[in-house]
Amino acid sequence: MTDRIFYGSAIFIVGYSFITQGKPGKKRHLMKTKFPDENGLADLGSVKSLPSKSLIKLIWTMVRPYKKWHLIIFFAMLVETAMSIATPWPLKIIIDNVIGHHKLPGWLGWMDAVFPGEKRVQFAAIAAVSLIVMAAIGSLASYIDNYFTESVAQYVSNDLRRRIYHHLQRLSLEYYDTHQTGKLLSTITSDVSTIQDFASSTLMNISVDSFTIVGMLCLMFYLNVNFTLVAIGVTPFLLLFVARFKKLMKKATREVRIDQSNMLAVLQEGLESIRSVNAFGRQELEESRLKKVSLETVGAALKARRVKSVLSPVITITVAVCTALVLWQGTSLVLKGVMTIGSLTVFLWYMNKFFSPVQDLAKMTSTIAQATVALERIQAILDTEIIVAEKPDAVDPGKLNGNIVFEHVSFAYNPESPVLKDINLQICCGQRIGICGPTGCGKSTVVSLIARFYDATGGRILIDGRDITDFTLDGLRSQIGFVLQDTVLFYGSVLENIAYGRPDASEEEIIEAAKLANAHEFICKMPAGYNTLVGERGLTLSGGQRQRIGIARAVVRNSPILVLDEPTASLDVEAEKIVMEALEHLMEGRTVITIAHRLSTICDCDKLIVLHEGCVAEEGTHEDLMEKGGIYADLYKLQSNVKHSLHKIIL
Repeated sequence: MTDRIFYGSAIFIVGYSFITQGKPGKKRHLMKTKFPDENGLADLGSVKSLPSKSLIKLIWTMVRPYKKWHLIIFFAMLVETAMSIATPWPLKIIIDNVIGHHKLPGWLGWMDAVFPGEKRVQFAAIAAVSLIVMAAIGSLASYIDNYFTESVAQYVSNDLRRRIYHHLQRLSLEYYDTHQTGKLLSTITSDVSTIQDFASSTLMNISVDSFTIVGMLCLMFYLNVNFTLVAIGVTPFLLLFVARFKKLMKKATREVRIDQSNMLAVLQEGLESIRSVNAFGRQELEESRLKKVSLETVGAALKARRVKSVLSPVITITVAVCTALVLWQGTSLVLKGVMTIGSLTVFLWYMNKFFSPVQDLAKMTSTIAQATVALERIQAILDTEIIVAEKPDAVDPGKLNGNIVFEHVSFAYNPESPVLKDINLQICCGQRIGICGPTGCGKSTVVSLIARFYDATGGRILIDGRDITDFTLDGLRSQIGFVLQDTVLFYGSVLENIAYGRPDASEEEIIEAAKLANAHEFICKMPAGYNTLVGERGLTLSGGQRQRIGIARAVVRNSPILVLDEPTASLDVEAEKIVMEALEHLMEGRTVITIAHRLSTICDCDKLIVLHEGCVAEEGTHEDLMEKGGIYADLYKLQSNVKHSLHKIIL
């Protein structure tokens, strides 16, 4: 017996030493793999490994609301494991105590008197029935286990999706300036789905396998201590061998997810731009882009598969050697009468089942790596700071008047390239302001700062004498209406799209807003009137129709501050005339800020502000600036000459 204990212990020590130290005299680090040093989070797929504490905190936050369900799952697993472990014992009883006529163990010895001789067949029947009962109980426990595990997984994935989307909705627009939508979609869909699969199947399998290993070890020690030590000696070797591949597998999985995200980004971009692709006949170019990223995905997946494929044959051979050793030595013990055939059969069954969960745990390395990478990518989004943050004591501004003051305001996306420099402006309540200047001078940035889509990097902005950072974001933005150059409509009815400006608006208010926006007439001519569905992004409507629905949306919002960002730039003359009439209704009694390249649309403004290289270069009425003969006058004359030349060409 002593030599067998020594043999099992030796295997353990040698296996452990080989994995942790490698060759004698040479210090080795367990799979010390260098990962690319990525700066920032522009590529979600290439984020660095996050601290385990951060991931554990995320997991705990996800599963904590379902603690009661986890208790049910835990007890169901215990019952399922117990039934699985007990399964071979009826076979042992039949082989040893019915066919072999061995006496039952002490705690079952009384049954020898109840079932003597010829009645042993009845005992076999009871053993057979017990097998069915154990299978039934195990199946019921498995059903409960699977049902509640899948329920938890579904609700966790739902919570996770909503949490990510909630966080993304509150990030500064600066975040979206540097991140591809397709990659964000990949995280919300594919990565969350990976977590769901892991929680619903892999995690359950790991738990059941762990319970099974512990339970089987106890019974294997009961059957034969020496053989069990052999199994214990081999097991660490297998697990540590798997550990050598853990980081390598994780790296390969991360590369797969990067390429999958890139592929989704290409697909999303190509489908969103399908009109431009067709217009320029660039279908082959888009297909070649997809082909490139798709082949990269295939290559990464095959690389990950090569790493994973190394594990299975090594584990299978090791298990076969160990089983053969026990079979050989066990046969010798049976022939000597030291061990019964039933005990050897049960032990071999346990050994096979014992190594099966060990083998399963080893094969789960890939799944665990996928789940870990998915968690890292999700955590990378959730850890991104909300660049535009509310103060803890922020208040709802209520109904604002619309007096806006810029005090030494500066802004830069990149500290080395400022967009706005020391801007000082005063816009009075009810004033109509026009902002113009060369492309890239910061016109749109000015109005983005008012709504806090970005925060100024210097100075401050006041509305009605109070710093806008004192207001809640929702409260501030509810006081500002927008009509943009390209009004985005959502898939839904015309009524729903107008009400997007104020969801609690009544149907009467929506219709009145449409009338003020000169949209009521064309809406009534549509197949289902206000209930007509518009296509994605409103592409089933003309540009003028979309703009008028956008104006109706702003009318319904009824905000004291109105921002017009090139609202007629993409319209023809007739559509522009109709839209301008609608805008006149909308602008009454409001503080209006109009951004324009087409200077003829802002000539009537109370004050014009000319930006140049991020600074306020000129300020005054149209007449004042024309008389001054500066940047504005030059731009206006240039546009007038171009318009006159085009008119002559047409004639």
